[in-house]
Amino acid sequence: MSPRRACRLAPVAALAAPLLAAAPAGAEDLPLDAIDVAGGRNREVAAPGLNLATPARSGSRLGLTPLETPASLDVISGETIRARGQNTVEEAVTQNAVGITSVAGPGNGNLSFASRGFVGPSSVQQLYDGTRLYVGVGTVTFPFDTWSAERIEVLRGPASVLYGEGAIGGIINVVPKKPVFTALGEARAAIGSDGVARLALDSGGPVGEDLAYRINLSGNRADGWVKPDGDFRNLALSAAMTWRVTPDLAVTLSHDLGYNEPTRYWGSPLVGNRVPDRLRFINYNIRDSQIAWFDNWTQLRTEWNPSADITVRNTAYRLSTERHWRDVEQYTYQPATGLIGRSDYIEILHHEEQIGNRLDATLRSSLFGFKTTTVVGFDVNHIAFRRDSNAPFGGESTVDPFNPVPGAFINVAGTRTDIVSRTRQASVFAENRLELSPQLALVTGVRYDAPTVAVSRPLAGSRFEKTFDSTSFRVGAVYTPVPDFALYAQYATAADPLGSLITTSVPQAQFQLATGEQVEAGAKGLFDGGRGEWTVAAYHIAKDNLLSPIPDRPTEVAQVGSQSSRGVEVALAYQLSDAWRIEANTALLKARYDSFSQNTDAGLVSFAGKVPVDVPQRVTNVWLSYAFAPGWVARLGVNDVGPVFSDFANTVKRPAYTLVNATLDWQVTPTSRLSLRGYNLTDQIYAVRGNTNSWLLGRPRSVELAYHVVF
Repeated sequence: MSPRRACRLAPVAALAAPLLAAAPAGAEDLPLDAIDVAGGRNREVAAPGLNLATPARSGSRLGLTPLETPASLDVISGETIRARGQNTVEEAVTQNAVGITSVAGPGNGNLSFASRGFVGPSSVQQLYDGTRLYVGVGTVTFPFDTWSAERIEVLRGPASVLYGEGAIGGIINVVPKKPVFTALGEARAAIGSDGVARLALDSGGPVGEDLAYRINLSGNRADGWVKPDGDFRNLALSAAMTWRVTPDLAVTLSHDLGYNEPTRYWGSPLVGNRVPDRLRFINYNIRDSQIAWFDNWTQLRTEWNPSADITVRNTAYRLSTERHWRDVEQYTYQPATGLIGRSDYIEILHHEEQIGNRLDATLRSSLFGFKTTTVVGFDVNHIAFRRDSNAPFGGESTVDPFNPVPGAFINVAGTRTDIVSRTRQASVFAENRLELSPQLALVTGVRYDAPTVAVSRPLAGSRFEKTFDSTSFRVGAVYTPVPDFALYAQYATAADPLGSLITTSVPQAQFQLATGEQVEAGAKGLFDGGRGEWTVAAYHIAKDNLLSPIPDRPTEVAQVGSQSSRGVEVALAYQLSDAWRIEANTALLKARYDSFSQNTDAGLVSFAGKVPVDVPQRVTNVWLSYAFAPGWVARLGVNDVGPVFSDFANTVKRPAYTLVNATLDWQVTPTSRLSLRGYNLTDQIYAVRGNTNSWLLGRPRSVELAYHVVF
């Protein structure tokens, strides 16, 4: 690691350097998951397709399958993710799940999503192994790598009844691989365009009769496609050990580590309404820029089955996060001079620790002769957060657009502690499934949350403490007139924080949580002997009393009276023949600000009827695979995203884009595979996110060659 990029995280990077200098990439994974306490067998196995008959815990704590859940739930298997060459959580979610798009950028940890008209980690919550990650200043940095993921589950629509405030648009739950009592091993290596090199290892198996382990290690590096300083490197480690204490009691201890130095690229300036081709590969950041994130996650999970009708689970966990940014983040083309103006010289450090425990018990019994399953539990957390920054982020400079001199960081105010917060969260929750008949079941849930946030702003000399309590519930019904076909409907409520809960500002503290409700109805099923799966959903979501980030001023918010969205979503997976398979989904929605006025220099302006910022009105994914010869499989993927707006008034539009990706796999031997992967094959210039002055562009056409071996 060079001296100009060194920071307090340097020892970890130095430790990882030998691995990161090597090479890796994607391939198919063995579909393994959790241990069955009673028998030591694998269960909840996710496979290619929609997995409608696979038990999942993201849509309900009752362990229902998506077919039994009165909600829209995607279960994306790790096998599918790696076969399609999706190395990041962002790629896996946006190219497979229904209607999910990315608004990722270095400021939000490259992990921020839009779902059903609502944007950002305060509305689309992110989980790891079913546990919520509390977000400081809208930033999530873990997990980012898909190698250690057994599957990713995406619940679309309000999820506050399951995970608390901050999930009106949905949740994304990355479920890691679990220890197994059958020995396994696999590795992959890859090289690619722009100096890409990847290396990964997965090992698991028994250690004696009652112990099992799992270790996953992956590292990625590249020189990058923007110059200078477009390089990146990261390391992800996941290790777990399961002890089967008795036939009905198992304890799993796991630790995950993520170190990430992403590309120090904040966007390309707009000239008119586009980024010229000549500016596409130029990075306008400073010479001594730095971005580094270091996450540690430790978890102790206990599962006890004292009888066939009772299951008790307890999860204790600790997350620590260290983050550092030092960049110039705003670039504006100046027509009068032909130069690029740079502003917002920002240095920020995050120090965060989350310690929590979740306990729940499931009881299977009967009520008045009807089968019923009930889960009750509680969740507690303590979150300590501190931010050091050089707010109010001064500094300005200009550079030549074609030959920029990077220059050094300008620190006008000096970097000091400006936010200190302590959050105590406690909640109780309950769910029930009541089988009124073999065809009809009611699924209900309720949750009460009472997070108390104490925030101090040392530089402003202000502080407050407030409890943001909320109650959320869901009532749903699932009707199965014939096997493998279900009709469902649900009504759900949710609550969102006005910004980032643990860093609520003093002005935000005067308001209550934003509230919302959703009505959804749909159908799903399997056909042709299970070779095909399909889902259809229609919904309407309304959200009141919310604040929205101001474009170009990410640290400021505007008060929005209400916002709503309605839409239709369709998904299909079908094994057309032994050789051909198709998976496709599309989401069409109409999202609007219903009541939103803002004071401007021209007076009071209403944005009612405008489309919310960063929300596309259509999203489509298609994957087609063809096993055209023994040992050969070709895949073609299309990701089509509609246009979005970068401002409240809808005057600055980012155009629609269509990405074409492809893979070609050759099974060299029964235990090894060679894969060629192509990304953005049409070399489309497209924006992942943007503002009125610049776009953060996605990667250009690139290729990777990967080798995968099972041992």
